[in-house]
Amino acid sequence: MRVILEPLIGDMPLVGALSIFFLRKPLLEINWTGLTNLLDIPGLNGLSDTIILDIISNYLVLPNRVTVPLVSEVQIAQLRFPVPKGVLRIHFIEAQDLQGKDTYLKGLVKGKSDPYGVLRVGNQIFQSKVIKESLSPKWNEVYEALVYEHPGQELEIELFDEDPDKDDFLGSLMIDLIEVEKERLLDEWFALDEVPKGKLHLKLEWLTLVPNAVNLEKVLTDIRADKDQATDGLSSSLLILYLDSARNLPSGKKMNSNPSPLVQMSVGHKAQESKIRYKTNEPVWEENFTFFIHNPKRQELEVEVRDEQHQCSLGNLRIPLSQLLASEDMTMNQRFQLSNSGPNSSLKMKLALRVLHLEKQERSPDHQHSAQVKRPSVSKEGRKIPVRPQMSASPGTGDSSTAPSSPVVGGGDKPGVEERAPPAEASSQGPQDLGRSSSSLQASGTGSPSHISVKEPTPSIASDISLPIATQELRQRLRQLENGTTLGQSPLGQIQLTIRHSSQRNKLVVVVHSCRNLIAFSEDGSDPYVRLYLLPDKRRSGRRKTHVSKKTLNPVFDQSFDFSVSLPEAQRRTLDVAVKNSGGFLSKDKGLLGKVLVGLASEELAKGWTQWYDLTEDGTRPHVVT
Repeated sequence: MRVILEPLIGDMPLVGALSIFFLRKPLLEINWTGLTNLLDIPGLNGLSDTIILDIISNYLVLPNRVTVPLVSEVQIAQLRFPVPKGVLRIHFIEAQDLQGKDTYLKGLVKGKSDPYGVLRVGNQIFQSKVIKESLSPKWNEVYEALVYEHPGQELEIELFDEDPDKDDFLGSLMIDLIEVEKERLLDEWFALDEVPKGKLHLKLEWLTLVPNAVNLEKVLTDIRADKDQATDGLSSSLLILYLDSARNLPSGKKMNSNPSPLVQMSVGHKAQESKIRYKTNEPVWEENFTFFIHNPKRQELEVEVRDEQHQCSLGNLRIPLSQLLASEDMTMNQRFQLSNSGPNSSLKMKLALRVLHLEKQERSPDHQHSAQVKRPSVSKEGRKIPVRPQMSASPGTGDSSTAPSSPVVGGGDKPGVEERAPPAEASSQGPQDLGRSSSSLQASGTGSPSHISVKEPTPSIASDISLPIATQELRQRLRQLENGTTLGQSPLGQIQLTIRHSSQRNKLVVVVHSCRNLIAFSEDGSDPYVRLYLLPDKRRSGRRKTHVSKKTLNPVFDQSFDFSVSLPEAQRRTLDVAVKNSGGFLSKDKGLLGKVLVGLASEELAKGWTQWYDLTEDGTRPHVVT
């Protein structure tokens, strides 16, 4: 989440407004309780989460935002819908050496893949066509994405193999847009993350928004819009439309009833519509829209106000975009008289046209650029290390040498720069449809230890690993329980876990099933939950937690968690599992119920196992119960 305090003002409260938004669709985890527990039924749970995520996206994921004015004089429209920082033009060209996921004769014969790509910038998602039976597909497709907040926004790409049942994962990539803006033009081969092989060829252009038509002729020539009559193709400019309000709209079909107006806007084949304002002839929308424009000299904006209730037109107007070319700063802010409407019916709008210009960077002959490809160092929630792309393929960017084929730590202009990644987890599942894909499309997995050096992660303040007092308190509680009697083999109880490594998803999967015979923290029993770490990662972002099970000594969780880590790396790690009592905020009933440390060096990790483990005070003497 990003919070912006602007504009700064000279008087208290020092800032004029507060704006809040997500850079990308957030990860959503909901545990329904009570009657709403019906929504946890398989099938319904995905549907309910998708609906909620879509609502969040409509209000809070860029370019949408919530803006709260703190002083009345602030121009709220300007803050709520700022002009984009730039436009990213993505040439999704080709890939090579992808994994063959399709098999025949029950896996005996390796086949090829049917690859396609899913690209995301903020809440804008693009999906390429599917190339059948190819490990070196050529897409040659172009997408254009608005960039509103480039510090923190990335281009995120995932490749999948299309299958009738579930699409297989072929690799991912995440590129920092600050680097693309700095270089203006990048034409590179990038090594794919999370998979043993594969590389992707992209050409990226950063287009700045220019408020005059000085460069328009050159831009039209570059995208070949000066010769053809088409209204589709690459964009030469961007139309930004702020729909404010309407006045004196006619009644519609019934004479004395107020209409429920909405506004439909279109440029060429691209159409958008506003929200409905019910039962009013003076609606206020305060909504923002953008249109990519191929040739503003030939195209026009068509606007129609419609009554949703009676399905009839309340008025329309046409604005040739050439009018904006002749206006000051290519901007019009006025009330437009509606045609085929009431005598005084008008629509207040602000229109701004901006030319999309690719600025050429002056380069020294020995300049070598490098896009910052973000790859996770330990886990995908952790910080990401910028590395060089695999090789250069851009004769037009002034490169005289080729970047090394293996990743280099701190590649680029700022060696050793560390980036903090958003705390969202990528799904390695193929999206069933783009509208409900909850994947953040981030790169995940671990970097190769031969190429990437990792600092010891900072322990979380809340981590109980660094709090031996919890262990001491538990030992004291055990002594009180014993009180002269002999405790059984498992005095603190047991926990049942399933542990396996998924090679397809390149993740360690841990299922917390249940606990039995836990100790009681109070007369009402305990409120247990389970906390997991994959040591040595002790950060808050590396922590996984189950829900709290109230007033029970035999809780059932059946919750699954995953850690982005390769099989060889997982076999060098230890799973730290702690059963804890929840208690309220500042409650003295919070505390440790027992721990177990599970070494993962077993050769059986790829197959997995389900076992009961004895809980101990510090986890150092776990006994497996078969």
